[in-house]
Amino acid sequence: MGYRTELEARIAKRTTKAIVDYAMIEDGDRVMVGLSGGKDSWALLQILDVLRRRAPIRFSLVAVNVDSGYKEYKHELIAKTCTDRGWEYRIEHTGIGETIDDILDDGATPCSLCARLRRGVLYRIATEVGATKIALGHHADDFIETLLLNLFFAGALKAMPAKLLSDDGAHVVIRPLVFVGEDEARAYTRECDLPIIGCCCPACGDLGLQRQRAKRLLMELEREHPGVKNSMLKALGNVQPRHLLDTRLNPPADLIADCGLRNADFDRSRMIPQSAIRNPQ
Repeated sequence: MGYRTELEARIAKRTTKAIVDYAMIEDGDRVMVGLSGGKDSWALLQILDVLRRRAPIRFSLVAVNVDSGYKEYKHELIAKTCTDRGWEYRIEHTGIGETIDDILDDGATPCSLCARLRRGVLYRIATEVGATKIALGHHADDFIETLLLNLFFAGALKAMPAKLLSDDGAHVVIRPLVFVGEDEARAYTRECDLPIIGCCCPACGDLGLQRQRAKRLLMELEREHPGVKNSMLKALGNVQPRHLLDTRLNPPADLIADCGLRNADFDRSRMIPQSAIRNPQ
């Protein structure tokens, strides 16, 4: 059975690569997909369902939507779409929006706090529905943008993991779209006629946010130097620890010992004669 379109085939290939490379899904897994209603989570749910029907292993899917409590949020449309397509789902209504309003100061960015609160809800529901994996819709652009955000604003050289064990060891989080671009996820969601639903948060889409600034920078770089985003994604899997300044990776004592060993083993026949330095031609 072939894929419906060339785009679906390309996304399926890249998603399969991520699943295999990082051992994301195993036989018998119950995968809980975090479904916000945005383009990325719809694309993830759709392609996992396509792969589930073709995979040599058996695994099941359940979509979970965390409603933050904003009045205009169209959770009914999410429920209808899942029902129409035969997808098991659960919608969890919360007061996360009000909680954020109570905690944050005026003008503060709510995204990070919102993500942590929603993650806590997902962890709880994962236990309730018996999920063995939690799949999130972060795509390649998210990985690269997170790298830039940490580099520019947090003084850290890190992005996000494709597979993560929660701090308490109870949950495994996977990001199968790590090799899929944002433009591909958007096009696939539209191709599959899935409804893109905004989160209705007042800060959603604010181009003044740091992540949006990083996104604009990447867009400009990609226009000027096509392929730069793929190069940055590749760099996340091609780390050279010895060329960084973190002493946890390169303890000074180890470097001294290593240098001593290298000096002892150095081939003196390759050294420049001192006479040549004293008497240059």
